Amino acid sequence: MSRHELTDEQQEIRELARRFADDVIAPQAAAWDRDHTFPKDVFAQLGELGLMGVCVPADLGGAGADFLAYVLVLEELSRADAGVGVTVAVHTSACTLPLIANGSPEQVQALVPPLAQGHELGAFALTESGSGSDAGAMLTRAEETDPAHPRITGTKQWITNGSHAHTFLVFAKDPDKPSAFVVRRGAEGFSVTREEEKMGLNSSSTADLAFDATPGDRLGGAGGGMRIALSTLDGGRIGIAAQATGIAQAALDTAVAYAKERRTFGKPIGGHQAIQQKLADMQTNIEAARALTWRAARAKEAGRPHTVEGAQAKLFASRIAREVTGEAIQVLGGYGYTKEFPAERYYRDAKVTEIYEGTSEIQRLVIARTLLGEAARD
Repeated sequence: MSRHELTDEQQEIRELARRFADDVIAPQAAAWDRDHTFPKDVFAQLGELGLMGVCVPADLGGAGADFLAYVLVLEELSRADAGVGVTVAVHTSACTLPLIANGSPEQVQALVPPLAQGHELGAFALTESGSGSDAGAMLTRAEETDPAHPRITGTKQWITNGSHAHTFLVFAKDPDKPSAFVVRRGAEGFSVTREEEKMGLNSSSTADLAFDATPGDRLGGAGGGMRIALSTLDGGRIGIAAQATGIAQAALDTAVAYAKERRTFGKPIGGHQAIQQKLADMQTNIEAARALTWRAARAKEAGRPHTVEGAQAKLFASRIAREVTGEAIQVLGGYGYTKEFPAERYYRDAKVTEIYEGTSEIQRLVIARTLLGEAARD
């Protein structure tokens, strides 16, 4: 989309993220993927640039920019390495921003500045082995032996940043309705039990957590956890849409570069109409995904309802990421199936955008229920 649709500040932040992505992240992305390296130093550098708290107020250690600027950063980082993109997305959308929105003044002042400055990482612990899309079925519980310091017991699964985060938003039944709690790394009874082996996003951390009578600091009122979780996911899905758009853009860039260089039958393959058709469709769909993502980001920034807009952006952008990365492999032919080129990594990274922060099936339910109202629940 045209740079003229952005303010000067948004464009400057986008360019800053793009330069860092091209100069620092992209050259190392293949090695991180191969070696399953979590690039801690990169997040410290992003913090120094103000990119770990782009849309966090300046008085809390952030850059003080708007939500669209943050979305632009996620796309650029994800274009270089989707694992870095999701680390920043969860850190910001699923931990830092919910803390600001729901925390007490004491919680906000103590926890947000280190996150916004990149000195610490945040995580969001909702999913369990038996409760993914059905979050209300969670088994983790908070016991109020001391009302001021509830104790959390249970397990969480597939927690992004889990092995490296310092602040965790943990959801537990309290006693019957979920509440949100802040748990700090190193707390009594807290442990990381497993680092997941994944199909893609190998530069990110996905871990299982255990809580054994772990002290938690309640975030918001008792029983308000589902409201906090759902509102967090509404914004988080916009970030995943940006991640998916960045992955798709990277795949298109690779395909276009290859189409200009690779020659068959006496001319670059980009001179063949079959390849031109693919590239044109890929680019058009990416622009549509970007437009939906920006629309949702602007709605959130303006304080307007954005549940449906976020669901639409994630649903469409994630599908386009999967399709475009597959088409990029097709354009590259046999080379696309090898690790000599990054197209296969983009393909592996893209698939999960249709799954986490609400599967594509859940996004369709969100959209349909808004269309149909009570009829959708009969």
